[in-house]
Amino acid sequence: MTQPRALITGITGMVGSHLADYLVAETDWNVIGMCRWRSPLENLENLVPMINRGERVSILYGDLRDTLAVQDVVRQAKPDYVFHLAAQSYPRTSFESPLDTFDTNIQGTVRILDALRQYSPNAVVHVCASSEVFGRVPKDKIPIGEETGFHPASPYAISKVGTDLVGRYYAEAYDMTVMTTRMFTHTGPRRGDVFAESTFAKQIALIEANLIPPVIKVGNLDSLRTVADVRDAVRAYFMLVTVKPDAGAYYNIGGTHSCTVGDILDMLLSFSERKSEIRIETDPDRLRPIDADLQVPDTRKFTQHTGWAPQIPFEQTMRDLLDYWRERVARDGDRFLTR
Repeated sequence: MTQPRALITGITGMVGSHLADYLVAETDWNVIGMCRWRSPLENLENLVPMINRGERVSILYGDLRDTLAVQDVVRQAKPDYVFHLAAQSYPRTSFESPLDTFDTNIQGTVRILDALRQYSPNAVVHVCASSEVFGRVPKDKIPIGEETGFHPASPYAISKVGTDLVGRYYAEAYDMTVMTTRMFTHTGPRRGDVFAESTFAKQIALIEANLIPPVIKVGNLDSLRTVADVRDAVRAYFMLVTVKPDAGAYYNIGGTHSCTVGDILDMLLSFSERKSEIRIETDPDRLRPIDADLQVPDTRKFTQHTGWAPQIPFEQTMRDLLDYWRERVARDGDRFLTR
């Protein structure tokens, strides 16, 4: 019997690499990752031996902005399952590069789904949108349900509205099994340092290593977030495509621990022996022109459909994130810039 084949776009990212780890450990699937030729492979370090041996995990190179490359990846992969995670995923960057963000995220999703329609029309497809589509939500609309109106607060969020709608359109127009998710804040080891909690952890690790002064630069600490662990998130994505997949469905997914960005910083600082000497400094460059400041989800639709529930406590997620940065700084500390 042929083993199922899963295509992960953006496999070198935090979520894509953890999903690859999960599929290798928990299934007998073959995993094909799509990434750009210049993407660093450090998040796949533990899978590189398998890739080199041609054992269950392989890499195909392609860019979401290149139609022919995307078509070639899908044609070679012949996937049974697709996790479309690749994106320009940094809200702050999108203010500076809105057109690149739109091309990568909206048109890139069209390119993926068009290629699947041509070469793998029966694949079960997960299109990853974002909770950022909801943007600035009034307090009386909290927690945020699937039918809450979109009010995107960044070019990135606008692009994810397009991603969400494109996925649903292909399900309805072409009878494809496409589902979209709006994952709320999820983090853990391998989180990019352009995100608040990861740059906090990175700065703490650099301070502990005496590589920067004991000052943590921050943006808006009052923004409210509901935090999930990335390892719980990828388990949710697996269940999305394997537990009664419902073509055209769209789900909010997220954790159960809600707190401010300032609370996240306080938790990370509580793990450091240097916390008493560290001071906090607001950096205007870290403030967004508009912030989506109330991100609390209602996830009952997804949890009732699949039975998924988060398992990893918030404190463990934060501790693992900080330890991840401590290990990286210990290994290559002085090459890191403080972002």
